[in-house]
Amino acid sequence: MLKKILTILLALTMAGMALAGCGPTPGPVEIKIGVNAELTGGIPVVGASCKNAATMAVAEVNDAGGLEVGGTKYKVTLFVQDNEDKAESSAAVAQKLITQNNVLAIVGANASRNAIPAAAIAEDAKVPMISPWSTNPKTTEGKKYVFRAAFIDPFQGRVVAKFAMDQLKAKKAAVLYDVASEYNKGIAEFFKKTFEEAGGQVVSFETYTTGDKDFSSQLTKIKNAGPDVLFLPNYYSEVPLQVQQAHKLGLTIPVVGSDSWGSEELIKLGGKDMEGLFFSTHYAPDIAAPVAKKFIDSYKAKYGSTPDDVAALTYDSFGLLFQAIKSAGKLDRQAVRDALAKIPSYEGVTGKMQFKEGSGDPIKSAVILQIKEGKFTYFSTAAP
Repeated sequence: MLKKILTILLALTMAGMALAGCGPTPGPVEIKIGVNAELTGGIPVVGASCKNAATMAVAEVNDAGGLEVGGTKYKVTLFVQDNEDKAESSAAVAQKLITQNNVLAIVGANASRNAIPAAAIAEDAKVPMISPWSTNPKTTEGKKYVFRAAFIDPFQGRVVAKFAMDQLKAKKAAVLYDVASEYNKGIAEFFKKTFEEAGGQVVSFETYTTGDKDFSSQLTKIKNAGPDVLFLPNYYSEVPLQVQQAHKLGLTIPVVGSDSWGSEELIKLGGKDMEGLFFSTHYAPDIAAPVAKKFIDSYKAKYGSTPDDVAALTYDSFGLLFQAIKSAGKLDRQAVRDALAKIPSYEGVTGKMQFKEGSGDPIKSAVILQIKEGKFTYFSTAAP
């Protein structure tokens, strides 16, 4: 009899546990955001700036009690992964963040050569992705889930070409660029197209491959072609050596660059050879609006240096993402993607921007900076 009673009690207990397991599944207790950054490899300063700004943006939200979504406040948890500045690693990082870390959205990669493969993974998985710094059109082209905080290269190429013609009075230009990098190659071609359409002549269009250190052959050809200006749409880690070698060859024409110059490491590496040169970029710290000044002051206090364009764009990427998550009203990838696509206006560190449905590219301005007395100094603004 006792055995029978125990059997019945055990059966009832198991049934109760089974029913309890059929109850409503607990909702998410945190918002998981992934960061795909170039922490090692050829441009580690880019990765460090991205990580710093991401950490700061998340800390500000969490210190205020979390991000409010649909009436509930959630802690934001950051998953930072190193893509090693390699296309294949960037794709693998995106895959890991999506399948293993189960993130709601991804910020990064930054360099276009890493953002393009990561974007393909995010698009296939239908996970929102924002690249802070990638300017190559291929990053967002034909995609619904991929966005950026930066302007794009067709616009930037036009800005630099017009600046060279209007401000520097150049009629003949030369270009030296990395043919193996999507960013460098793309903006070089857009510059050439605009410069020639405006009546100028590109007299030398020279290439090199990532990792090269000797540019004397290309620069000699450029010097012999007699240009009025030299365009170097290359990364901060490469440009100083190129400028120094150009000067040693007696090439003293104005040199202009693009947003890939934006790290202060450029001046440390290039020294006096960089003095007086110009480049296009995303914001000017020395004429910062109130929202930008607050960010700059906080960043300086936390990290002891002025934030570069990557840091500013990463911070804006998180601002855009947080606004979209709140607007979505739920922690759902599709809802966040839809909210991002419909942001009517956002006042960020790098200026005002907005997205139009069907495009992940923001409408925004660029600035021209000049290197004066060892500092990046505002020169002019170029509106879209």
